[in-house]
Amino acid sequence: MRAFLRILLTATAATHASCSAPEAPEFYGTLEPFASHAVYFIVTDRFVDGDPSNNHEGQGGDELGTFDRPVQLEGLPPGNIGYLGGDFKGVLDNAAYIADMGFSALWLTPIVDNPDEAFTGGAAPGEGGSNDRGKTGYHGYWGVNFFEVDEHLESTGLSYADLTRDLQDDHDIRTILDVVCNHGSPSFSMPHDQPKYGELYDSNGDLVADHGNLHPSELDDNNPLHAFYRREPDLAELSDLDYTNPDVLDYCVAAHSQWLDQGAAAIRIDTIKHMPTEFWKAFADRIRARQPGTFMFAEAWSYDPEFLSQYTYPEGGNISVLDFPGREAMLTSFGSAGGPFSGLESYLHVDTGIYRNPYELMTFYDNHDMTRIDADDDGFVDANNWLFTSRGIPVVYYGSEIGFRAGADQHSGNRDYFGQENIELAKSHRIHADLKRIATIRKNSVALQRGLQVNIELGDDTAAFYRVYQKNGVNQTALVLLNKGDEATVFSGVNWLSDGRWRDIVNGEDVDIYADGEEIGFQVMAHGVLVLTLDAPVNNAELLAELERLQAI
Repeated sequence: MRAFLRILLTATAATHASCSAPEAPEFYGTLEPFASHAVYFIVTDRFVDGDPSNNHEGQGGDELGTFDRPVQLEGLPPGNIGYLGGDFKGVLDNAAYIADMGFSALWLTPIVDNPDEAFTGGAAPGEGGSNDRGKTGYHGYWGVNFFEVDEHLESTGLSYADLTRDLQDDHDIRTILDVVCNHGSPSFSMPHDQPKYGELYDSNGDLVADHGNLHPSELDDNNPLHAFYRREPDLAELSDLDYTNPDVLDYCVAAHSQWLDQGAAAIRIDTIKHMPTEFWKAFADRIRARQPGTFMFAEAWSYDPEFLSQYTYPEGGNISVLDFPGREAMLTSFGSAGGPFSGLESYLHVDTGIYRNPYELMTFYDNHDMTRIDADDDGFVDANNWLFTSRGIPVVYYGSEIGFRAGADQHSGNRDYFGQENIELAKSHRIHADLKRIATIRKNSVALQRGLQVNIELGDDTAAFYRVYQKNGVNQTALVLLNKGDEATVFSGVNWLSDGRWRDIVNGEDVDIYADGEEIGFQVMAHGVLVLTLDAPVNNAELLAELERLQAI
């Protein structure tokens, strides 16, 4: 059975004259080149073990070994806080799988060197506080040398530069560099000082900073090895870098420029709100002076659009952000709460002017720090249909294509090892199939990538909106009809339709729509989507007026 059916035919006028039209007005949400991409996000160590020889299973010894450290909190499923083997080879071996789903950008967790033992300070998971005792740096966010790749990731003949080149040349996938400037590794509260923890090394492997297992308030202003660090604690026991020290900025720019030189195409910034915007503007300006046009987006864990927006303006570095308000709204609409489509409108901000450009925000419903969305298969399908048609640049977390560990938090399965077996399973999974379809539709539609969004109606189980792009002779309107209900529904009397020959992208059929024809109705199956495109300028006066209003904001 077809997923979508057109149930009423148009009575098309036999003679509908074409005439030369004036140049079409320009309408677009963004001209940012990176907006053409959809992003697949991987915790590299938890994806696929392509090369067991780099697992270093004996690293750290018996007590503080870094490989395979199970953890289970009372009443929750088990998790793991050690390395589990995922590496660059596992990524590259499955690049065709990622590209086939419709993704053209890959966000990997930080690649830099992390400590070689499990951390002995702080509190253990479930005990409150930092929850970092017993953990390792498998995730990459505890850097000790920002110039060196962690030994668990590379293989013989597969360096980071090799990976980025092969991903782009062979699979048309760009690599996103995950950047941490706010902190290094955990740095105090250990019973005894541990190697590498609280230490920082330069491109020559020389020690440039050492926290010395001291509380930040105990650091010595006269000790040059303490100069990189702040004097007050912030995140857990991490070694928080001193953003007022110009050497810190120099270090971060030099280290991350190295990876851009080796093929990274964009930057994701971790914990941006823990350093002032002045630091990030200086960082962004210097990076872009070396690599003009580098697209950057950041994690500012906040649900306040006014707060998030500060980074998107020139004085904040022209840095996009992950759309946390959008994630919260999607969790309600597509998770077990079963909220309405109408609850999604408040986070879009397509007509408020809060963000410098809302169309460049990174939209997501799952990530590695939060509980995965508690959705069933229908919920994941509905979430993806919305994510890939509404405004923003979509990000999908590894495993979401099969509903992997839905509802799990960090210590109870969120970051579980995915593995080749699940990749093979995904190829016949319903969520994967529907994700591939809608991601491919977006990949081939400039309107869905960059067009203005004009909402017709966001209701309970249905939503209808346009995406419109008109620029430099490229004209496309996409009409999106969504149904997250359990029964098929009919959209009839859709407002603001332009005359012309529209293309039903899902079913590969044409439909002629003219004002003097009969009313058209479109049936969208349960948990389905219909996307119709018109590759011609908008000719509906009411839609033109609304587009002009939105473009002026």
